[in-house]
Amino acid sequence: MKRQHRSIIDINLSQGSRGFPRSRNQVSDSAFHPPSALWPLPSALAILSILLITLICFVPAAAAFCGFYVSKADAKLYNKASQVVIARDGTRTILTMANDYQGDLKDFALVVPVPVVLQEDQVRVGDPKIIERLDAFSAPRLVEYFDSDPCAIYPAEADFGFSDNAAPAAQSRIAGERRENTLGVTVESRFTVGEYDILILSARESNGLETWLRRNGYRIPRGAHQLLRPYIRQKMKFFVAKVNLGEFEKAGTQFLRPLMMAYESPKFMLPIRLGMVNGSGEQDLIVYVLTPKGQTEITNYRTVKIPSDNEIPIFVKNEFGDFYKAMFERSHAQEGKNVAFLEYAWNMAWCDPCAANPLTPEELRKAGVFWLNEDRGPGIPNGRFAPIPPNPNVFISRLHVRYSRNKFPADLQFQTTANQQNFQGRYVLRHPFQGATNCPAGRQYQRQLRQRQEQEVQTLAKLTGWNVGDIRRKARIGQRPAQEAWWRNVWPDLRKSRQDKRVEKQTAKEAWWRSVW
Repeated sequence: MKRQHRSIIDINLSQGSRGFPRSRNQVSDSAFHPPSALWPLPSALAILSILLITLICFVPAAAAFCGFYVSKADAKLYNKASQVVIARDGTRTILTMANDYQGDLKDFALVVPVPVVLQEDQVRVGDPKIIERLDAFSAPRLVEYFDSDPCAIYPAEADFGFSDNAAPAAQSRIAGERRENTLGVTVESRFTVGEYDILILSARESNGLETWLRRNGYRIPRGAHQLLRPYIRQKMKFFVAKVNLGEFEKAGTQFLRPLMMAYESPKFMLPIRLGMVNGSGEQDLIVYVLTPKGQTEITNYRTVKIPSDNEIPIFVKNEFGDFYKAMFERSHAQEGKNVAFLEYAWNMAWCDPCAANPLTPEELRKAGVFWLNEDRGPGIPNGRFAPIPPNPNVFISRLHVRYSRNKFPADLQFQTTANQQNFQGRYVLRHPFQGATNCPAGRQYQRQLRQRQEQEVQTLAKLTGWNVGDIRRKARIGQRPAQEAWWRNVWPDLRKSRQDKRVEKQTAKEAWWRSVW
């Protein structure tokens, strides 16, 4: 009987990221992070509701969400990609908005619709590393299998213990009365958190709010009042943040930290429309939703799973970023450009395989998880990876939305479900055996290999729209490894030596896991 083995390796391809085929081949997993690598990650603070993808190389740019960026200078801010973390249980929510703003800090300002008036103790600055951890844990991944020697003979099939399926400064005090009756704008709350000076505003009409912001030094994007109007009708408030340069220097950080806000509201939504004011074309948002129940889905747009478990040519390993971007764009177009893609859904107590270790209870608290049970005992040892942290009641859903004004006319509405089915976007590479195959099973393997490789070419073309001929040339189909000299099959001593070497080689392969059991 033949044996095949797998090992796990992590390769950070981006920001961005899921079932294994039923074969016992040697495997490696490379984590792909769409929000940072495929698309530049901008600032997630600008949107109360949006986040983006992990890209292959973390190159931040200004991002978009439910809010829009405003500035007191003529700085041009483009919303390309945003990341948002939502921890929600019942009507309670802690929202974290990543901030990847690049530019002069005195020009930074942010306006975000919020459902309630927030007080100082409801707003905090977060740890940007936590968002990176969530991204790495949920990133789409590449899985490699290595075919074993088809001519090798083993005493028995072993259970290797792997699951096949699991797999700018503070402004001067605002002059005038707290309530400006002529404009209908009220400053409900004012405070400083970390490096941010924050105002919570309410307004009776959008023109008045726009005028108030302009009078107080905020340069509002053209057409903002039209998008502000629906939020005012819903009686939402406006979270306005600017950078306090003195506090920023005291903090000793190089970049603006994420903003976190805690509130209680039956509304489970992300207001993305306001973020379209200063967005350039389509914008990407990645939302990490953490709940104690199960998968989270969007109710007013379709939620579909990203294509997964596809076997593709091995050359894609060096082009994974280009592959994922092309695959996502094609899937996005095929679905009508008005869907949300589920890229990952998993109980955070474990992972199989792990693109990154599960978050610890302390990291989850920093991500906003407020319902953790303190008495869950030690982590669960699983023998293959690091011990599993005791977080069985935290389920993560990674949703990737690419939106535009004409395809997403309404804000995103969410709901939590009891569905705890695990899902992860995985893409499979199967490396052919590179040794001699001078046996009946080896010759059969070579015939099947050509068919398998051609199918991989067709699958890649279907997923990405790439030219089949170009793919076939890169895949180098039909190139077989050098065969042993024909006369080695004649001499008994050479034949026996070859068999001994196969056994030695196989023993070396098996040694690492046999020492574990």
